[in-house]
This record gives sequence, C-alpha cells and structure tokens, in this order.
Amino acid sequence: MIFGREDDGTVVSMLASALRRDISFGTLLPDQKLKIDTLRQRYGGSNHSMRETLRLLTAEGLVEATAQRGFRVTSATEDDLRDISLVRSEIERIALSLALERGNINWEGRLLAAHHTLQKAELAVANAPDDLLAMEWDEACRVFATVLIEACDSPRLIDLHRKFFDQSRRYRLAQLREGQLDFDKRKQRRQALLDAALARDTERALAILQIEIRAELQPEG
Repeated sequence: MIFGREDDGTVVSMLASALRRDISFGTLLPDQKLKIDTLRQRYGGSNHSMRETLRLLTAEGLVEATAQRGFRVTSATEDDLRDISLVRSEIERIALSLALERGNINWEGRLLAAHHTLQKAELAVANAPDDLLAMEWDEACRVFATVLIEACDSPRLIDLHRKFFDQSRRYRLAQLREGQLDFDKRKQRRQALLDAALARDTERALAILQIEIRAELQPEG
C-alpha cells in the first residue's frame, strides 16, 4: 500500500500519478481490468479516492469506463497511435507557432536548460536503460516538450498538450524497452528544433516538430 491517509484532492493526485506511471511503463497493461479493491491493496486510498482517481484518468484518456460500471486501461492499437499522433501534431503546431511569436528571453533560458537536462538524461538512459533512468528520461522528455510550447500563453492549449503527451508516454517507453530508439537521430533532431526555436524560424521549427512527434510514437526506419 502506497497511500494510507485520506486527504481529498491530494490523495487523488498522488494516486493518479502512480497509476499514470504504471500505465506508461506497462506495469498496468492495455485493456487490463482495474478493480477498485485490488488497486486499493496495491496503491492505498479509500474506495472514494480510488474511484475519483479512475474518473480523472478516464477524462485524460488513460482509462476507460466500461458499460458494466467498471474500469480498464485504455487499449493501445494502431488506430489509437495514429489518432494520438494526429491530435498531438495539430495541438503542438498551434502552440509552438504562438510560443515563437510570444516567447521572451526568460523562455529561451528555460528552453536551453530543459534541452540540456534532456540531453544528459538521454545519454544516461542510452548507456544503461534501467527503470530509474527511464523515469528520469521520460520526465526530461515531458519537461522539454512542455517548455517548448509554454510561451503560447494559452492554458487550454497547454492542458491539451499535457493530456495527449501523457497518452503517448507508453508508446515512447515501449520503444525504449525494445531498443527501438535511435538516440543519435534524436540528439540531432532536438538540437535542430532548439536552434530553429531560438532563431524564431517558425517554418523549420514546425517541420522538425512534426518529424519529432512521429518518431516519438513509431520506430524510425
């Protein structure tokens, strides 16, 4: 049991974080039934907090509510993959265009720092892909992608980006586990994206971003 005390939204937030992680890392498998009693034994919380957690993850697209009022992990099919890629491409294209128009020098500094952290995390996980390094790398990927578009100054765009980026995590982590990531290409592409963003070269930045999203979700040839 991870969480034993009840503290309203705080417990739900912590439970949701734990389940997101385990869905992303494949500990909870696609289509796996999520029984509240079993989840409570593993993660803690009350019936109410676990049910609220599953409802939250349902709204985020990581969990599905079944007709029998139960829950299961969302499927991971080729159609899901294509749809996530499509939605991410559209949301991030709009958000990055606005960020390049509105971003200031402080944003540039945060972007440089996020890129540096990601490069270090990527080097570490490429050399020794254990679970701890994978978690650090996954978080570094999320932070860089978030900082890249945060200057768009649209809370709704940023929230949509977070939702669909979280949905794509398990595909990226599956590639890592299966040794399908080309880290040299990733390094070159991220550097090119950073350079284009800092130069405010919108056309080039958007073109690289589209390639980056496709590579995040599908093995590179």
